[in-house]
Amino acid sequence: MSQSIAPVLAEQQIDTSPTLTFEEYRVYQGEIDVKYELYKGKLIPMPTATVLHIKICEYLVYQLQRYLAEHNLDLVVKTGLGVRTDEDKSRIPDVVVCTQSLLEQAAARPGAGILEFDEKPLLVVEVVSENRRADYVIKRAEYELANVPEYCIVDPKNGKQKIRLFALIEGEDGYTYTDFLPGEEIVSVVFPDLILSVDEILNPPFVEQLVKAENAQLQELKQEATAERQHAEEERQRAEEERQRAERLAARLRELGVDPDTV
Repeated sequence: MSQSIAPVLAEQQIDTSPTLTFEEYRVYQGEIDVKYELYKGKLIPMPTATVLHIKICEYLVYQLQRYLAEHNLDLVVKTGLGVRTDEDKSRIPDVVVCTQSLLEQAAARPGAGILEFDEKPLLVVEVVSENRRADYVIKRAEYELANVPEYCIVDPKNGKQKIRLFALIEGEDGYTYTDFLPGEEIVSVVFPDLILSVDEILNPPFVEQLVKAENAQLQELKQEATAERQHAEEERQRAEEERQRAERLAARLRELGVDPDTV
């Protein structure tokens, strides 16, 4: 007897997660150790960062903070700061540069720290992790829509290593991009004096080592300055002793009836 075989239908995965408004997302309390982005009203959990990912972010924050301090700019560099990219979308870039006033506005609002759609950061950085399409295509489109002046993708994957800078150039329709490869230096459009080694960004030293080296250099400069001050003080004391000796000699000559100005 023949037996009919019913086709087996693959179960379709149905997204049963809640759809949130942006305001609901701003105050959403999920798992303690998980960060969520918002995409079309859906929560997107962010993967745990690798050590290399963390090092790259810390290195960029360090270099950007030094640059802003050297140029006396009223800007801040932050990690973990959200950027709203559309009505129902919000991202958490790896690094964000914005004005101090925008950060204070975000801090004054309840819930998560997120820059509103009309509060443009100057630069956002994403370090490529698991979902490459998200960084290269989806987020690129969102940051372009939000008119973020510069979007930097750091791609440390072996065989694909590069840094891609998207920028809004006057006269151009939307983002234009430039790829910087190992052995080259990147030049920012928003911060044209900021020039960094691609190799160091892709394989950065520990920031702690950089801070130690900088501190050692400061200590050396302090020691040199102290030695110079001591030398100047010794010269001043020597000059003062010579002056006093000359005054004593002049006084003794006058006692002997000799005009010291004629000697």
